Amino acid sequence: MQKSPVEEEKKNLRRLQLMVDLTIQILYQSKEMTLPEALAHIMSARKFALQLFPGKGETFDLIYKPRMMRILRERGILDISQN
Repeated sequence: MQKSPVEEEKKNLRRLQLMVDLTIQILYQSKEMTLPEALAHIMSARKFALQLFPGKGETFDLIYKPRMMRILRERGILDISQN
């Protein structure tokens, strides 16, 4: 039996949330992570989001990316004070 569009979207949202949660845990817990490695994890999560929701990259950038970038600042991986 085929899923309705609403059911399919709910499934995709759950998958995206799992990916975002996993990415956040990796950003928090990886001891020796470099900035390029961290950004690669963020971009992988974004790519996954775009596979589930084509054309919604801007939504990812508004909702999830700021949380992930804040983790990088908290951990000292990203230093924005050097302007």
